[in-house]
Amino acid sequence: MDYPILVEADGVKIKAEKMEIDKLYYCIYKEKILLFYKEKNEMLNCYEITEKDVVDEVKQAQSEDIENILQKYVEKNNLNY
Repeated sequence: MDYPILVEADGVKIKAEKMEIDKLYYCIYKEKILLFYKEKNEMLNCYEITEKDVVDEVKQAQSEDIENILQKYVEKNNLNY
C-alpha cells in the first residue's frame, strides 16, 4: 500500500481513504513533525510536534527507530491515539 501522507512543495496531502484505522502516520514539513491517525469511527486526528530536539532526533534516526521515538513522545505528552 502507498503511504497515505505526501509532502509536496505546496503542502501536505492526506489520503485518508488509504489510512489504516488506529495506525500512526507521520511526516516532516517545515521543521515540524505532523502525526496523523484515523479512529475506528473514521475521524482523522492530527498532532504537530515543533520541539526542535524531537524533530532533529527523528531526522537523524534510522527509519526503523522513528516509530519508537514518536511513540515515546506520544506517551510522554499523554496524546491519546
